[in-house]
Amino acid sequence: LFATGGIGGVHRGAEQTFDISADLEELSRTPVAVVCAGAKAILDIPKTLEVLETKGVPVIGFGTDTFPAFWMRSSGFPVDRRLDTPEAVAELIDLQFGLGLGGVLIGNPIPEADAMDPDFIGRTIDAAILDADREGVSRKALTPYLLKRIIELTGGKSLVSNIALVENNVRVATAIAVALAARRQ
Repeated sequence: LFATGGIGGVHRGAEQTFDISADLEELSRTPVAVVCAGAKAILDIPKTLEVLETKGVPVIGFGTDTFPAFWMRSSGFPVDRRLDTPEAVAELIDLQFGLGLGGVLIGNPIPEADAMDPDFIGRTIDAAILDADREGVSRKALTPYLLKRIIELTGGKSLVSNIALVENNVRVATAIAVALAARRQ
C-alpha cells in the first residue's frame, strides 16, 4: 500500500506515439494498492481507464462515484466501485490479493478547498501541451516538462494543490493501512 499524487497513464495522442506509462502494466501484475488523486490531468484519462480495465485493475473511488483528475475532484468518468470507509477498502484489498490478482487503484479526490477550477486548469494544460509541442519535448521528458510549465503558468497555484492532494492521499492511505492491520490480527 502506498500513496502518491497521481499515477501515470496513457498520454494524449498515444494512438500515434504509443506513449503509455509503465505504471499501468506494473499495477496489473503487482499486488499493490495505490492511493492517488487519479491520473495526472495532463493525460488522456478515458484511455487510461480503458487500459486499466483491459488489464484487470479495479479502480475504486474513495468516497466518490467518479475518477478524480488530479487537480480536479472529478474527471466525469465513473469508477468501477465506490467505497466510503478505510475498512471497506481494506476488505477489497485482502480479497484481491488473496485471489493472487494484481494491484488495486484507489482514487481519492483532492479536498474541495484545494481543487483547481476545471476550466482554468484545462486551459493551462492545453497551453503547456502546445508549448511542449513547439519545443519538441516528448517521451520521458514530457511529464516533468508539463508539470513544471503548469506550475509556471498557474503562478505556483498548481503546486499548492499538488501538495494538498498528496497530503490527503497519505491521510487516506494511513487509515487504510490501519484497517488492513486490524483485519490481519
